Order: sequence, then structure tokens, then C-alpha cells
Amino acid sequence: MATIYQVSTLAGVSLATVSRVINKSTRVSDKTRQKVEDAMNELGYRPNSIAQSLASNCTNSVGILVSELHGPFFGQMMAGIEAELRAAGKHVIITTGHSEADKEKDGIDFLISRNCDALIIHTEALDDDYLVKLTKGKTPVYFMSRLIAGIEDNCIHLNNELGGYLAAKAVIDQGHSKIAYIAGPQFKPDSQDRLAGHKRALAESKLPFSSDLFFVGDFKETGGKAGLKKFISQKLSFTALVCANDEIASGAMTYAREHNFSLPEDLSIIGFDNIIFSQHIYPKLTTIDNPVNEMGHMAAKLVLKNVYNHKKLNINHSFDPVLVSRDSIAKISI
Repeated sequence: MATIYQVSTLAGVSLATVSRVINKSTRVSDKTRQKVEDAMNELGYRPNSIAQSLASNCTNSVGILVSELHGPFFGQMMAGIEAELRAAGKHVIITTGHSEADKEKDGIDFLISRNCDALIIHTEALDDDYLVKLTKGKTPVYFMSRLIAGIEDNCIHLNNELGGYLAAKAVIDQGHSKIAYIAGPQFKPDSQDRLAGHKRALAESKLPFSSDLFFVGDFKETGGKAGLKKFISQKLSFTALVCANDEIASGAMTYAREHNFSLPEDLSIIGFDNIIFSQHIYPKLTTIDNPVNEMGHMAAKLVLKNVYNHKKLNINHSFDPVLVSRDSIAKISI
């Protein structure tokens, strides 16, 4: 196996210069860098990442904790983070928390034990006090899709309350006044905020919030089916269904068609997130855009700026959702 000493001899440079090339230092001319890289290729030399990390106290790896690995939402999030970090020569280590406090803590402990230079975490079950304490440790920690009082500079977040407001207003503006709502789990901050925005839009239009037309789902298609089944079985009257995410909306649309609803003539439906399939289902789903891929890029930039000293990067901590109008809301004739 080739050694760094052999690379140094073949390239005709010092060991320090070879080390600077390996660590991508800018303090090496292009000509010298090419000589070293040519020598490494000729000898088949591969740097020992463990030795590098011990010498530099930097592993060039960032830990990511997400709730799940399945589904397009988290795929878009991780793709944004990974693309930004990979372009900067960094790698990611990914684990899951499954929206359970013990599993989220276990995942965080695992990533810290892998000597990650920083963590980007999407946590739903751990409380704010625990997360604030977590930022006091040696490993820098940043948060996706969550705003935490006291550590706002560590957070990349969406204005979910505004998103919930825009979703309800979209159906109200089309003349709907009998509006059902299928929420996500209410221990999740984004679900709470979307419901708060929904209620604000109703109150602004002097429409009542009906507990009969409210169902807590699971942020999955099963929640959409179960919620709509409950409303229909109780023979409740409503013309519009607001769903806390697109997966819920997809499940509700499937159940509605299975029970001979014509969409959107018999029932208008709106989702939230604007995940990839929302524009391919029938009718094309009107939804609220959650720029999670862009937010993933921004979380990675936050790490690059604060941990890897990429000082010229501009950071936007807060993102606003927007309405994406398609075909799933019908206008009510007055």
C-alpha cells in the first residue's frame, strides 16, 4: 500500500504540501496540486480518513436525523442537505428517530458517537428544553423545520401557521363555508401551527370551527382515508376538506373516489407540502408549497458557514409557504 512519503518523493514536494492537497487547502498552487494528484493516482494512494480526522480534528461528515426514510418529503429534505454538503466535499451520515423521543435521543447519541462535525436534525418528539441543552454540547447542532426560542440562529424553519391560514383561505375564497379538517398528530409543532392558521382563517371570515368536522390523522394516506370515512359515516355536511399534508389529501381523494364522489364537484380538497406526486394525481392537487429541498440546502449552508468557515454564505432562517393552485378546488355558486 502506497504511503504519503512515497507520494511526497514522487511529486518532489514536502509532506506538508501533500497534506495541504489532501485537505483541499487553498495554500497550494494549481501546478503543485496537479503534481501531487498525479503522484497519488500513479501510486494508487488513498488518504486514511481516520488518520486525517485525528490530525485535523475534522471528519468532514455531518450527521442527519430525520423522522422517516420513506416518503417524498424527507427524500427532498435529505437531497437538499446532501447536495449542498457534497459540493463542499463533505459527506452525510443518516439515521432516523421515528417521531419517538427515545429513538430520537438514541439517533442523536449515535451521530455524536460517530464524531460528526455537526448535526442537522428534524425532531418532532423531543421538547425545546432538551434541544436547547443539546446545543450547549461540543457538537454543533442545527434544526430543520422547527423554530426554538433562545436558539433561533440554529434553526431553519417554515411559517406553518401562515401555511395553514393560506390553505383554509383558498377554499373560503371559492365560496366554501362548510369545511372539514384532517390534522396531523397534535404533538408535532408543525401540525399545531397549521391548525392554528386554519382556525385564524375561519375566524377572520366569521366561520365556526366544528369539532365534528375535525379529525387527527397520522400525516399519511391512512389518516386521510380514516378521517373522510368518519365524516361520511356520520352523515356530516361539508363541501371542502383541508388536509394538513399531501399524503393525507391523497388518502382522502382515494377514499372519496371509492365512494363515488366526483372531485372536485362533490368535494374540494387541498393539501400541504407540494410533494412531487401532488401534481400527478387526479385531479391535480391544490396545495401549499413547503420548500423543504431549498430549506435543506440552507441548513447545509448554515453548517458550512458556522462549522467549516464558509463565511461568504448568506443564511435565510425563515421561509414562507405559498399557495399552489391546481384543479382540486371547485367554486361554490352563490
